[in-house]
Amino acid sequence: MQLTVRVKPGSRKGPVVEEDAEGLVVFVRERATEGAANKGVERALAAHFGVAPSRVRIVRGRTSRTKRIEIDE
Repeated sequence: MQLTVRVKPGSRKGPVVEEDAEGLVVFVRERATEGAANKGVERALAAHFGVAPSRVRIVRGRTSRTKRIEIDE
């Protein structure tokens, strides 16, 4: 399954996955430095969908706040 998410790094709310009119929004506590926020996004989405973190991967948008994610179920 592939989906597009919007990431909010450095959030006090996180790690949380919410739905809005545009799709999923992922709030993570990690800052967007050295891939820390990307790892946080992968962990948050894995917990949200109930899969192992190794099954979640960023396909497109590693340096963008809008990311294309692939989840192997």
